[in-house]
Amino acid sequence: MKKLDKSTRKLISSIAVIVVLYLVMSGMQATGNLSSLMSGLLVPVCAYSLVAIGLNLCVGYLGELSLGHAGFMCVGAFTSAFFSKMYQDVIPDVPRFILALLIGTFFAALFGFLIAIPVLRLSGDYLAIVTLAFGEIIKNVINVLYVGKDAAGLHLSLKDMMDLGLDLDGVVLINGAQGITGTPRQSTFTIAVVLLIVALIITHNFVNSRTGRAVKAIRDNQIAAETVGLPITKYKLTAFTISAAIAGVGGVLYAHNINSLTATTNNFGYNMSIMILVYVVLGGIGNFSGSVIATVVLTMLPEMLRGLSTYRMLIYSIVLIGLMLFNWAPGILKFREEHGLTTKQIVDKFKKKKEVQ
Repeated sequence: MKKLDKSTRKLISSIAVIVVLYLVMSGMQATGNLSSLMSGLLVPVCAYSLVAIGLNLCVGYLGELSLGHAGFMCVGAFTSAFFSKMYQDVIPDVPRFILALLIGTFFAALFGFLIAIPVLRLSGDYLAIVTLAFGEIIKNVINVLYVGKDAAGLHLSLKDMMDLGLDLDGVVLINGAQGITGTPRQSTFTIAVVLLIVALIITHNFVNSRTGRAVKAIRDNQIAAETVGLPITKYKLTAFTISAAIAGVGGVLYAHNINSLTATTNNFGYNMSIMILVYVVLGGIGNFSGSVIATVVLTMLPEMLRGLSTYRMLIYSIVLIGLMLFNWAPGILKFREEHGLTTKQIVDKFKKKKEVQ
């Protein structure tokens, strides 16, 4: 059997760590040693991790800064929740959730593809601003959208709920700024972890495929890539669409974990896009497992510090600044390298000790 390359070994290690954490958390949850607050964060952590993986594919490998991935998450969340709500009494639970997952992923990928066609002609700050605007447009459109269903079919309005003109037995599916209520809560921690592992495998295979290598070549030097005949637009569209689709999967998980889904700034707006970008930068640009770790730490930490009341966010901010400096400050990186404190050096020491034993 051929020796596994470095990236494959890293992927296997990441999956093994996720599985171990899943078993530990599941065991604590089953024995009642995990608070209800922390239990409620398990699925959202996985959802945010998926969005961070999708954004890292765009930023780390495509080399384009997108601030609109909360918008793709929003598309996946609302399209899947709309489907689940509409067919709640028609299709059994398991096939309905599978279909909702496929629909949410498809529409997020579709929006990603359509947005990428004009947006990827831009670069740098201009691309970031346009993708940010897309996320805000999606959020605001949903907030003024009213959709209902009765015997006559679907009714649509951009005015108010009364303008739908529903029969007495009609049901409001999307109620403007109040969003969608009563979505079946089918997202479980097990499903979330499985989807997270699948996303890691897909992104790993993509970046190490022929297409992935072409995407990295375009990122490093687009002019040189064009010179050797690489179809720039094709590869950029492919990477951006896959990135949006993964964010859409995170949205599906998020939507099916809460009873009331609303398109607020904190959920799917500018704040969420920036937070996802923080996860990516802190975990390491181009490092998918690092994005997962950063998401877990930064999502769980505020809740773990909740007992400290007013000092909670102050400590959270200090920890965030400290971690950023530890991972990216040139002086600290040099100090870590000189004293054997880099991740690679620590792993190599562990391997040597294991070999000696």
